[in-house]
Amino acid sequence: QVQLIQSGGGLVQAGGSLRLSCAASGRTFSTNDMGWFRQAPGKEREFVAYINWTGGIVYYSDSVKGRFTISRDNAKNSVYLQMNSLKPEDTAVYYCAAKLFGRATFKPDEYDSWGQGTQVTVSS
Repeated sequence: QVQLIQSGGGLVQAGGSLRLSCAASGRTFSTNDMGWFRQAPGKEREFVAYINWTGGIVYYSDSVKGRFTISRDNAKNSVYLQMNSLKPEDTAVYYCAAKLFGRATFKPDEYDSWGQGTQVTVSS
């Protein structure tokens, strides 16, 4: 498993930007595919973005495509989520997650390590 520590998040007005960071330790970071998920009150955890172990393959949910960017820096053992043009419906607790490299997946159950979560609140 991997230990994941998140930072960033907070309160922003609609149309604003935030950047989430997730620092990893434990299992060699460059062998991990990484994902970002979010969970709003009363809703299930949902996929936001995925990046493979090389950084060469990324996927986004339709709801964030064109507004969010996932990236990673293997030298810094970190993954990032740049969120632009934020909307009130983006309000949620955001989680980074890790799994050993392999098939791309958007299912939370297929990730074996999770960050502590960070609140993102977008006001209208």
